[in-house]
Amino acid sequence: MKRGKNYLESAKLVDKSQHYDVPEAMKLVCSTSKAKFDETVEAHIKLGVDSRHADQQVRGAVVLPHGTGKKIRVLVFAKGEKATEAEGAGADYVGAEELVQKIQSENWFEFDVVVATPDMMGVVGRIGRVLGPKGLMPNPKAGTVTMDVARAISDIKAGKIEYRLDKTNIIHCPIGKVSFGDEKLAENFETLMNAIVKAKPSAAKGQYLRSVAVASTMGPGIRVNSAKFTS
Repeated sequence: MKRGKNYLESAKLVDKSQHYDVPEAMKLVCSTSKAKFDETVEAHIKLGVDSRHADQQVRGAVVLPHGTGKKIRVLVFAKGEKATEAEGAGADYVGAEELVQKIQSENWFEFDVVVATPDMMGVVGRIGRVLGPKGLMPNPKAGTVTMDVARAISDIKAGKIEYRLDKTNIIHCPIGKVSFGDEKLAENFETLMNAIVKAKPSAAKGQYLRSVAVASTMGPGIRVNSAKFTS
């Protein structure tokens, strides 16, 4: 892969053989960001579990203290009082069957998170095949299937993110923007890491945190020392 000049210059600042402590890693991820836009910073955590087994799944949600820096558009499937409650809480879109039809017929996906009341899951299930692959299917573990739609919307708007394993047993999550600065990024990162450690399945054996790295959108990967989270 051919790399750009800015990337190559940034990569020189990172020792690939070193695992940086959190404060230093966040300073590095900020200093190696050379793009002309406010880059997103992501954490990549490889776990010592096997996602093929149901008892080794790692999935949940956590509210980052400083949010993600992204405006999140929330779609809520609800009726009656709960629909009114969702509108009052600041949901961007609220509806029922008509939204299912809009998604099916127009391939409409102008939203980032889907929340649904339990009684609406039968309706939402009709579009499970298109929501699922995009990571948009409401899930009780993520707090997006709930009767307390106002709380769910409030948490999402405040910076709640969902974390889940991919097929290679890695969790990829945004932890903010470069403009946050290293201290806020560190706080967001530690909040995410503590949640993932707490979610360790009882069936997981051996080393749980295999590798942890952070990187900005256009920057090099920076390995993070994860010892403090397992001690």
